[in-house]
Amino acid sequence: MEARVKQSATDRAPAIGAGSEASGFCATCVFGSALTPHGIDRALLDELQLVMRHVGPFRRGAAVFRAGEPFRALYAVRGGVIKTVYAGNAGREYIAGFHLPGEMVGLAAIHAGRFPCDAIAVDTAYLCRFEFRSLSALTARAPAVQEQLFRLLSRDIGNAILLAGDHSADERVAAFLIRLGRRFVLRGCSASEFRLPMGRRDIANHLGLAPETVSRAFGRLQQQGWIRVRERNVSLLRNDELLRLAGALLPA
Repeated sequence: MEARVKQSATDRAPAIGAGSEASGFCATCVFGSALTPHGIDRALLDELQLVMRHVGPFRRGAAVFRAGEPFRALYAVRGGVIKTVYAGNAGREYIAGFHLPGEMVGLAAIHAGRFPCDAIAVDTAYLCRFEFRSLSALTARAPAVQEQLFRLLSRDIGNAILLAGDHSADERVAAFLIRLGRRFVLRGCSASEFRLPMGRRDIANHLGLAPETVSRAFGRLQQQGWIRVRERNVSLLRNDELLRLAGALLPA
C-alpha cells in the first residue's frame, strides 16, 4: 500500500495567539524559540510582543509588501508560504526564496531602508509584523534578539551563495528537496515525506532553470528510485544518493 504523505506544516492555519504558555509566542516563532531557552526576562518578552501584531490572511497572489516601499517592519510567517520576488532584466522576475512558517521576511531591506523585492503569498498566509524601530531598540537590552537577527541574516546570505555557480539541474533539484525537507523537520514534519507548497514553475524560476528542465530532473530522480512524486506529494527514498548528488550545494 502506498505510504500517505504527512500534512505539511504550511497547510495549517495558526490559531491567533497560539503559543507556548511560558512565552506567549507561536510555536514556530523565530524569536520565541530562540529566546525562551535563554531565560530572557519576562518583561523583555512582553515588550517584544508589544512591537508585534498579527496580520493576514493574505490570499494567494496577494502582496505583503512591494519593492520600493519604505521599510518599517520585519515579518515572520505564521502559516502558509511567502515567496520573495525580484525584478530582473527585460521585465523578468526572479524568485529569491520561499519562506515557511517560522521564517523571517524583509531582512534584505534593513540596509537601504526600502524593500528591494515583492513578498507574495504562495497560498493563504498569516504573518507576524515586528515594528523595526522598536525591535531595534529592544536588541540593545536583549542580546539574544540581536543574535537571532544576525543568524537569520547570515542564513539568507548563505542560501543565495549556495544557488550560485555551475551546477546541473539534477544537483539543484536534489539540493532543493533536501533543504526543504530539513526545514520541514524544524516545523514538526517529516524530512522525507512532504507536500510541495509551490508549483514547478516557481521552483524552476528559483533554481534558474526552465520548467521543462525541472520536470525532467524530477523524472530522472524518480526513475532512479531516489524519490517518488505524486502531484505535489514528494517522498525522498534514497537520502544517501540525493546527498551525494547535491554535494557542495548543501551547507556544511
